[in-house]
Amino acid sequence: MPGSGSDSGTGAYAYELKVAVEAAEEAGALLRARFARAHTVGSKGDGGDVVTDLDLAAEQVILTRLRTHFPQERIVSEEAGLLDADGSRTWLVDPLDGSNNVAIGLTAYAVGIALCVEGSPVVGVVHEPVTGRTWRAALGQGAWCGTARLNGPCGDVPRSGPVLAWTQGHAVARGDANALALRGVLELHSRRVLQLWAPLLGWGMLAAGTIHGYVGYRAEGIDFPAGALLAAEAGVEFRTLSGGGFQVGFDGPDSGRSFIAARGGTLPHLLELVAAAGAGCGGA
Repeated sequence: MPGSGSDSGTGAYAYELKVAVEAAEEAGALLRARFARAHTVGSKGDGGDVVTDLDLAAEQVILTRLRTHFPQERIVSEEAGLLDADGSRTWLVDPLDGSNNVAIGLTAYAVGIALCVEGSPVVGVVHEPVTGRTWRAALGQGAWCGTARLNGPCGDVPRSGPVLAWTQGHAVARGDANALALRGVLELHSRRVLQLWAPLLGWGMLAAGTIHGYVGYRAEGIDFPAGALLAAEAGVEFRTLSGGGFQVGFDGPDSGRSFIAARGGTLPHLLELVAAAGAGCGGA
C-alpha cells in the first residue's frame, strides 16, 4: 500500500484505514493524470465555487471502493450528497479539495476521506496527488506519512510571527464582519496566513509541523474531520474561538466549526489575537 508503514497494519480501524488510503490514492492517480484536461461543469452558490469533471470522476472511484467494502454504511460525499444507511458510522468524502485551484490550473489540491463514529472521526486520510504524499491517522494511533510519524509543530512562537492556515465555510459571505476582523488581526501579527482554497493541505502541513497553527471560521463539515484527526493525532490541541473546549465533528450548524488549532505557546498567542479581533468573533 503506497504511503503506508508497518504501524498501520494492525490495531483498531486498520482495515478501514487501508481501504481509505487505497481509495484516496486511486482517486489521486486519476486526478494527476487528467489534471491538464480538467474543465468546469458547474458552480456552487454565488461565491464562485466550481465543480469540475475531475470532482465527479474521483468521487466515483472512492464511492465504488467504499460501497464495495462497506455496503451497509452511511456516506456523505461532496458532490453526491448523502448516501444514507442505518448505524453510527459515516464516511465523509471530499474527492477533490481545491476544485477552484484546478479550474485555474493551480496544482494545489488534495483528496480527503474520513470515517466518523457517533459523529467523531476515527480514521482520516489526506492524499496529495502532485507529490504522492498520503497523510493518515486512526484514533489513538498517531498520524503518519509513509513510515514517518508526524509530531506536529514545536509550539514555539517565532519572533517573526507564526505561519498559519485559514479556512472558512462556503456559506461565509465575503463581507462577513467576523471573518474580516479575524483575518485582519491574524495577517497583522503573523508571518504568513495561508488561504489555500484546499484546506486539507493545511492540515497535512500542520500535522507535519511545517506551519504553526490553523484558524477556522464556520469550516465545512466534509473535509474538516479528516484533517483535524491528523492534527489531533500529531499532538495539536483545539479550542473554540473563545478559548473553550472543542469537539471535532461534522454534524450540526457550521457555527460549531469555528476553531483554533495549535500547541504549546502558539495556542495562547492565537487566542489572544482572536480576542483582539473583537467579541463578535469569540462566541463560536
